[in-house]
Amino acid sequence: QAVHAAILRHRFLIVRAKEVRCGAEQSRRFYREHAGRFFYQRLVEFMASGPMWAYILAHENAVPRWRSLMGPTKVYRARHSDPDSIRGAYGLTDTRNTTHGSDSPASASREIAFFFPEFDEQRWYEQDEPQLRQGQLFYSAQERVHRVLGAQPAQVT
Repeated sequence: QAVHAAILRHRFLIVRAKEVRCGAEQSRRFYREHAGRFFYQRLVEFMASGPMWAYILAHENAVPRWRSLMGPTKVYRARHSDPDSIRGAYGLTDTRNTTHGSDSPASASREIAFFFPEFDEQRWYEQDEPQLRQGQLFYSAQERVHRVLGAQPAQVT
């Protein structure tokens, strides 16, 4: 709830959101680029340990803005240098640091496809995103996403 509130407070648009639960195999696939590193197994185990929320967020310069809001990966550093960040406030350890954020637009596209295979990113940029820039937005608490007034809700599973 607190992370969701921070997303809204920092004026990110929530394009899609859903609660997910990843098993060990799915978690290994998600973090495969880190396979062989000392922290890989801990990441996989934490990701597979329970339900979580996956989001597609939109904002001007969304990737660096989200990474700034998350704060440093290392929780000790986050608590001391950026205590108001998400990780500074809620992180437990460096691998159990509350949030994940893509490190580039290319990573974001790959990770969106991982969690939201039904989402058509190109269509969103061509059709939906321009409407968001021009239309009056409302936040659907039931769906946990932003919508343009009058727009049909997308299926959120």
